[in-house]
Amino acid sequence: MALRVNIPPATRVCLISLITLSFLYNIARWRQLDTTPGAPTISPPVPYLTLVPSQFLFYPWTLLTATFVEQNIFTVLLNLATIFYGGKYLERAWGSREFTKFIVTIALVPNVVIVPCYLFWAAVTGGNGSAGDPASSSGVTQICGGISIQASFLVAFKQLVPEHTVTIFKGLVKMRVKHFPAVFLLLNTLSGIILGTRVAATLAWFGLMTSWTYLRFFKRQPDLTGTSTDGQGIKGDASETFAFKCLFPDAIQPPIGIVSDIIYSLLVSLKICTPFSAEEIASGNQQALARGEAGLPSLLSNRNGRSMAKREEAERRRAVALKALDQRLQAAVAARAQPGASASIPSPVPTQTTQTATPSVPGQTMLGETSYTPDHA
Repeated sequence: MALRVNIPPATRVCLISLITLSFLYNIARWRQLDTTPGAPTISPPVPYLTLVPSQFLFYPWTLLTATFVEQNIFTVLLNLATIFYGGKYLERAWGSREFTKFIVTIALVPNVVIVPCYLFWAAVTGGNGSAGDPASSSGVTQICGGISIQASFLVAFKQLVPEHTVTIFKGLVKMRVKHFPAVFLLLNTLSGIILGTRVAATLAWFGLMTSWTYLRFFKRQPDLTGTSTDGQGIKGDASETFAFKCLFPDAIQPPIGIVSDIIYSLLVSLKICTPFSAEEIASGNQQALARGEAGLPSLLSNRNGRSMAKREEAERRRAVALKALDQRLQAAVAARAQPGASASIPSPVPTQTTQTATPSVPGQTMLGETSYTPDHA
């Protein structure tokens, strides 16, 4: 029997686009090489496939195609693996339509934002690169690669399975999914500073911020709690565990939270963003808990260990939800005890949420206490 690989349609299109465009790019680059003895081996950009800031008006389609162009076999294989595994997972969790909208957004927005940045930098520096090479100047920098897709997939995994633990090298390395975005940004930033891969570092940051903004405020997600009234699901993700500061380690979350709150307040005052209500935050927390209990498809677990992984994921989500609930209730009790406070302060989370989110953990003596503390594991 022939081996059959079941790949969802949108993921299949992304894989074919990556292979085809990367192949065409490398053929075009090879044909442009100057084989004259003593001539430099630096190949000129391919402006009709990759994004060149000074020429994108002549080739506007490169704002999309550049994301699926890789320059060597190693990055091709890395991005193929990213789209194959991550794309299948996300498309089956979201559906082909929502996954396609997500990919188009991630492919377009970082490239649209990076073009004026490079043009501005070229105007400030006079268009000279760091090494004085015209081919590396800011105005004709060649922008391509799937770094923004890789960053966006890690943010999506942070939303769907933040407490899932990925184990590699037979248990030698273990890491929670929620730490992946910060590690990815750190590695690309260091690479940009040390190795000079500034385009990849910039795309990593823009890809992370674009994907988080889209998932936080715009993407429609399935209603797992039955609170939606329009039948189209819930728009955005208002859960407290998906705030921007939660993409980073606990130690640096307070300063990041202060800066992000200031930017968010500015966007709200400019009527660019609509603030989340208490009901939307409570519903978002319910959604985050329900995603763990619904048993989303497994990414790296084998079939025999899939049920155990789902149960562990549900327990971790319950622990996180209990901690957030306990903090909110303690804050409400403290506010009620203050002189002059209102006699009746509504609970920020409906009663049914408390009943649903409370796991039966032996030895539990108070609300929010659990035998598992994922934040310090």
